[in-house]
Amino acid sequence: MANHKSALKRIRSNESKRILNKYQHKTARNAVKKLRSLKNKKEASKLLPIVVGMLDKLAKKNIIHKNKAGNLKSGLQLQVNGL
Repeated sequence: MANHKSALKRIRSNESKRILNKYQHKTARNAVKKLRSLKNKKEASKLLPIVVGMLDKLAKKNIIHKNKAGNLKSGLQLQVNGL
């Protein structure tokens, strides 16, 4: 158990950050799945910049690795172009 006020505060802040990161990561994963399931090129092209922005934001905050974000963006772009 923590012995200092700062350690207690760190525990609280870590938990709130963990919940926020988990929410943002799950939201981005669901958006990627939704984009992959689309068959209409117009809809997919409209959704692609939103998903790319989500992935970039996650990579910037180190929630996911920058190379993983790049790989996901590349794959999504290829899929949208192939529709």
